[in-house]
Amino acid sequence: MKQLSITLIILLGIYSCKPSSKQSSTAKVKAEKVLILDSLLHPWSMAFLSEEEVLITEKDRKLIKANLSTKEKNIIKGFPDDLVDSIRVKDFRDNSGLFEVIKHPRFEENHFIYVSYAAESNEGTTTKIIRASLKEDSLSDVKSIFLAEPYRFDLFHYGGGMTFGQDGKLYVTIGERFYNEIDQPALPVAQDLNDRRGKIHRLNEDGSIPKDNPTFEGESLPSIYASGIRAAQGIHMDPVSGQIWFSEHGSVQGDELNLLKPGANYGWPIETTGKYRNKTFSPPKIKNAQFTPPKYYWLQTIAPSGLTSYHGDEFPQWKGDLILSGLSRGSLWRIHLEDNEVVSLEELFVNDRVRSRKVASSPEGKLYMLTDEKNGKLIQIRNVAKP
Repeated sequence: MKQLSITLIILLGIYSCKPSSKQSSTAKVKAEKVLILDSLLHPWSMAFLSEEEVLITEKDRKLIKANLSTKEKNIIKGFPDDLVDSIRVKDFRDNSGLFEVIKHPRFEENHFIYVSYAAESNEGTTTKIIRASLKEDSLSDVKSIFLAEPYRFDLFHYGGGMTFGQDGKLYVTIGERFYNEIDQPALPVAQDLNDRRGKIHRLNEDGSIPKDNPTFEGESLPSIYASGIRAAQGIHMDPVSGQIWFSEHGSVQGDELNLLKPGANYGWPIETTGKYRNKTFSPPKIKNAQFTPPKYYWLQTIAPSGLTSYHGDEFPQWKGDLILSGLSRGSLWRIHLEDNEVVSLEELFVNDRVRSRKVASSPEGKLYMLTDEKNGKLIQIRNVAKP
């Protein structure tokens, strides 16, 4: 991808790739953060059960159900006991813990939820996906549907993002698990189609493999949908367009926004829009490899995490835009798309930065974010502009 020519308007926090008709709307917008819940221990993800009830994963603690009216928080019982979290491990780079929680598309019928987390054994840790039935405040019929073996003692880049597509299939991001690219084997794991790491996988709702997954030249694992992934956390299916977008952490810069395509290779670590941590690393040549460029990449580090598409009524100018949270410098981005191309970006709350792990919409289209803090918060983003 060619580097976009971007004009930075510092006072507005807007990056403009080309004029946008939506930005010229006369409707007023004044986004404001409103605290809904606090005392969350590094929350990672949320899934709304209703307009009042939401499931929240605390990265360093538990899966909880919170009532937004009463502020009551209940721990969900019955979670597997192989969870490892970063409280127990003293490494500043440690990424282990509870990750994503999502509902089955027919949750009202089957009560299924899906949770990703760092699971441990005597061989190390890996990313695990479970499906369980949620009744009241307890899990039952817990089933492991995906295990991103091999286990490793590295504590980073688990991935763990999940979304259902319009096809009813489950899409899962798995990181490549290396902090430094110099530790890669001769064939980097993200390029090895017989390795689960560094991939996006596509599964049936029960964890079995869809028969129409893409095929690759040579031997490959049948669950692989796309390869060349370093550390993708956010993944989201736009309910209107059906397109699936995912965010990816670079090493030194190189943070990206990607549009998911079947069989695509997103390049890592052969190609990157950033730099390598180790200056002596020289990526191998892979014959006949074709790489898919990102739809956008940042020249600075934003550490992109969760993302969602906005289709609510409160911010009419934002309809169809992506909202992307970031960990570095507490960034929160509104990304305007036209024909699946990024045409403008606005960085929100530039004077009120906080590490943000996840953004999501409620059933009524209200926009919420989670802050990644020891005293983590659930915040609603409201339009307080006067007509």
